[in-house]
Amino acid sequence: MTRVIDADGHICEPHALWDDYVERAHRNDTIRVERDADGQDYLWINGEQRRELLPASACIPDGMDPANRYTWDDILPGSHDGAARVAVLDQEGIERSLLFPSLYLLAGDIARPKTAAAACNAYNRWIADMCAAGGGRLHGVGIVPLADPTRARAEVDAIAGLGLAGVCFRPERYDGLALSDARLDPFWDAVQGAGLFAAVHGSFGSRMPSFATARYDNMFFTHMICHPFEQMAAVLDIICGGVLDRHRGLKVAFLESGLGWLDYWLGRMDEHFEVMGGRVPGLKRRPSEQFRAQCAISIEADEARKLPRMAELGLIGNIFWGADYPHYDCTFPGAATELTDHLAPLDAELKAPILYRNAARLLGLD
Repeated sequence: MTRVIDADGHICEPHALWDDYVERAHRNDTIRVERDADGQDYLWINGEQRRELLPASACIPDGMDPANRYTWDDILPGSHDGAARVAVLDQEGIERSLLFPSLYLLAGDIARPKTAAAACNAYNRWIADMCAAGGGRLHGVGIVPLADPTRARAEVDAIAGLGLAGVCFRPERYDGLALSDARLDPFWDAVQGAGLFAAVHGSFGSRMPSFATARYDNMFFTHMICHPFEQMAAVLDIICGGVLDRHRGLKVAFLESGLGWLDYWLGRMDEHFEVMGGRVPGLKRRPSEQFRAQCAISIEADEARKLPRMAELGLIGNIFWGADYPHYDCTFPGAATELTDHLAPLDAELKAPILYRNAARLLGLD
């Protein structure tokens, strides 16, 4: 049987997260879903209702179809129940899954630092409990309040203590803080020292300053831009800002932004290193060398055709697959089958790393 890891799965946070796990003093200002008088569920953050997006529509396969009027009661059991998620893995032919947030990817929007820290800690305790019901096949990734480097560093210890696999944050700048800022060095030290990996995972819907929202307000346009443009900037900050040179044992994954930009972006960074490297004295190695040694990127199934070029660049060991279940744009059922179908024309040495080996190494399973 083919071994497959879904290295970018998601959960949908249940009411129990904000009702039971978030400290009572912070529940009004945390991220939560509540039903309004119109019978629809809306997102609340900082005690303010957001009506621009019905949260369930983004967290259910095909949920963006205007004909569907889902509520949060309609989210799939596999999105929040560990045993139910394992049943989904069995149905799909997937051995194990890395799990990332959905609504709590917006934790950077929480205004009060103490509330942001409380929300992250509550989420991390909840996802650890969900994974405990998964028989060792579910690997939760914790979130951190990155706007406050001291609190973020402290939460890394909590994440490690909970047995989670890594730490997750958005690619936008939290309170204007660049990922290469020296104030984050204790945070990076803690991630590396705990044997965790860092995962940069974007999404739409945030009100954090960004390339997308600075220019557009139409969701079609903002969604087009938010994933790839922000990740390209995060790669630039982390590599050319010297983070990986200062933390040679740190592993960083860049998720849900596609693969098409990577060849161009690494080539452009290498060129700048050669001709303008003196302007970034903290950059000690070629950017492509750093990415090859310390980074990973997720792909969708239909990007398999790009893998021969990645092999030419020596990057086949840096790529894994993510199903994105249960979000509106995932393939369900049939995600793993879609992947193997797209991989079928390729040589065997290109398949195994993508299906299992690279994600297993990130998880420390090899």
